[in-house]
Amino acid sequence: MPPVLKSTAFEPGAVIPRRHTGDGEDLSPPLAWSGLPPDTRELALIVDDPDAPSPQPWVHWVIFKIPAADSAIAEGVPPKPAPSFPSGAIQGKNSWGTIGYRGPAPPKGHGVHRYHFRLFALDAPLSVAAGIDKPGLLKAMQGHVLAEAELVGIYQRG
Repeated sequence: MPPVLKSTAFEPGAVIPRRHTGDGEDLSPPLAWSGLPPDTRELALIVDDPDAPSPQPWVHWVIFKIPAADSAIAEGVPPKPAPSFPSGAIQGKNSWGTIGYRGPAPPKGHGVHRYHFRLFALDAPLSVAAGIDKPGLLKAMQGHVLAEAELVGIYQRG
């Protein structure tokens, strides 16, 4: 059975609350997971928007080196390369070129956008530095992904 990724902030396929968007407090939502393979050594998370009007999905968050023993990330991870929580985690660059989480902020009138929160269970610790972007992280994870869990939320501006 594949791992499950959930949030107490929104149900799968439901609207991401304003406080977790660029229109609100821009706080990363609380996330929790279960069902990881027993040989998981660390976790990585990528959040992106494939509906963005850009050649590639717009990246909202890159965070990795999340301890395998953790089963959740609390709300509001600080936008620092090495945040105070989750312990040991490192953050990469989003599509704005900044470090940490940036919430949904689709163009006004562009309709509903889907935001994919993807958690990767890895069989080995990654040797990558803070500030890496999504393509770099995906390359570093090649051959190390044991399982993946996904949570999709939606958001739109009028």
